[in-house]
Amino acid sequence: MTQDDPECDVIVADARWHGAVPGLAALVRRTARAAWADEDPAPVTIALDNDRTIRRLNARHRDRNKPTNVLTFDYPDGMPGGDIMIALETVRREAQAAGRPVRHHLMHLIVHGILHLRGYDHHQAGEARRMEMEEARILGRLSVPNPWKFRPGSPSGRMEDAQ
Repeated sequence: MTQDDPECDVIVADARWHGAVPGLAALVRRTARAAWADEDPAPVTIALDNDRTIRRLNARHRDRNKPTNVLTFDYPDGMPGGDIMIALETVRREAQAAGRPVRHHLMHLIVHGILHLRGYDHHQAGEARRMEMEEARILGRLSVPNPWKFRPGSPSGRMEDAQ
């Protein structure tokens, strides 16, 4: 992806995101570029929405009638890329609970979603560890502290149900 690459569409469906994260669209695109850095980038749409919308999608597609921080949807028929949906209220709660800036948690979830599109998963312990290590490596290049590293005075930082 280049600076003006249309491969990363950003949809801000809930305007409160603009107040939560300054320079939102540029940050999202920069983070997406970093997450694809070792691979050929594929088209991705990142939609920043709210808990209500994400709860409905989570119920429809995963049979879990609750909001979650991030949902990732591959494009059909083996097409590269996909859609990433992120819920504002959940991101704010999780960032506050972990003692992290909202922007850092958002960047982590973008990386997490793109790694799912790249084929990473976290259902087994070994898979989860590989995915966490790759997330930490990419976030480090973006000057974001390792979200998996315990910091005294803060919770463990584990994402409850990222997918």
